Amino acid sequence: MIRIVFIISLLLTTNISFAVSKHLKAVYEEHCASCHSSNRLGGMGPALLPGNLKRLKKKKAVDVIADGRAATQMPGYADKISKKDIQALVDYVYTPLPYIPKWGMNEINKSHLIHFKAGSLSDKPIFKADMLNLFIVVELGDHHATVLDGDKFEPIHRFKTRFALHGGPKYSPDGRYVYFASRDGWVSKFDIYNLKTVAEIRAGINTRNLAISGDGKFVLVGNYLPHSVVILDAENLNPIKVIPVKDKNGKSSRVSAVYAAPPRNSFIVALKDIPEVWEIYYNDKHEPIYNGLVHDYRHKEGIADTSSFPIRRIELDDYLDDFQFDQSYTHLMGAARNAKNGQVVNLDIRRKVADLELTGLPHLGSGITWEYKGRTVMATPNFKKAEVSIIDMKTWKTIKRIKTLGPGFFMRSHENSKYAWADVFFGPNNEAVHIIDKETLEIVKTLKPAPGKNAAHVEFDRYGKHVVLSVWDMDGELIIYDAETLKEIKRLPMKKPSGKYNVYNKINRSAGTSH
Repeated sequence: MIRIVFIISLLLTTNISFAVSKHLKAVYEEHCASCHSSNRLGGMGPALLPGNLKRLKKKKAVDVIADGRAATQMPGYADKISKKDIQALVDYVYTPLPYIPKWGMNEINKSHLIHFKAGSLSDKPIFKADMLNLFIVVELGDHHATVLDGDKFEPIHRFKTRFALHGGPKYSPDGRYVYFASRDGWVSKFDIYNLKTVAEIRAGINTRNLAISGDGKFVLVGNYLPHSVVILDAENLNPIKVIPVKDKNGKSSRVSAVYAAPPRNSFIVALKDIPEVWEIYYNDKHEPIYNGLVHDYRHKEGIADTSSFPIRRIELDDYLDDFQFDQSYTHLMGAARNAKNGQVVNLDIRRKVADLELTGLPHLGSGITWEYKGRTVMATPNFKKAEVSIIDMKTWKTIKRIKTLGPGFFMRSHENSKYAWADVFFGPNNEAVHIIDKETLEIVKTLKPAPGKNAAHVEFDRYGKHVVLSVWDMDGELIIYDAETLKEIKRLPMKKPSGKYNVYNKINRSAGTSH
């Protein structure tokens, strides 16, 4: 059933109308609805909507319905559903809904699962390791995650996750808990000390990512469907508030990305369909602001009433998708939708202050920074162009474009390393990974650790001594390198490992990784 749901949601991504015959409705109700729900919004299985099925090609969806999907509960239906009806189901699920579905406080509350109440588990780790040098490794191949010892590079525990995790997991400020978001809107809280999933809740139908407040008290979830951001209590994931995403004229928007800005005591939200950035405050440790606030923002003796999470709009002249902060969290750098430039937004004065010379589609959410000749530079890969751009963060000028073997997805470095690593995620050379000298801005070595297989997403250990690289394949692996000599140390087999996230680097907001 999960496979059928997954296929249906992929089909919904196309912008065509689709008349559903009584026969097709009957086929769907008989074989799909019990897991994916009659309205395709998901249940035990994932939602069958185009946005939820982006990782499944339409042609592949036919095979999924016919033959089932490994490592899921989705069985094959070739002996029960005709080829003609299978194709019709695929066309149906890749067709968008004619309305924006509702998923409000009532639906969110009904989905809430508390496996272990806060305070019911030990406050001491049940295993011995440097708790700040652990990695969480997401294995997309069979929907699991692995807790990895960052000193011995040995797996400690492997556990099942929700289907199709989306966006990187986020840690609590002390590193004890990790929070996951799935494409289908499920938010899960995992206790690393006790190796237990403690709570889950479905905060949306199609979710982009989540963020954890700097004080560790709140979780913000950004959704494509419905058009909303949802605030959860981080302790047991109790829902606090659902905020519809609309501009001042009532136009609604999907959410592109949400990130925490701990020094600002706020969350930053980028919107897909409105040229605005929102800053949402979660406590009163900020200066009173009197303009540009929406929703429940009120004044009380000259101080913002933060009990309702005040929102400050920053209007832009172009849409902004993914973005990256400078280390002070004063500026954010985001990709514009026009494929010609990026934007720099000053969050203090609430306006765009510069354009970035970035063509193609830079992946600024994976950008990193370092010190180069006495100034701070930012490096970003590009989804569409075979280059890495280096930008001076004082002048906001592009000072170099490093030619690569193809478009890339991820970049990583560490304060203690002289190298930056950039993958070649897209195209025929996706087996390659470039190593860039941060002093010369030149590629000094290109690795091809698994010929014919996609190598991607590097992460450093907390000390910058070792590098962990993923081979994105069902028969994939993690490859451990010495960060100084670039020599291979070890390989660990895994099921399509994607991102791996070091606790220390994340909670300390290392300049060499995304925040």
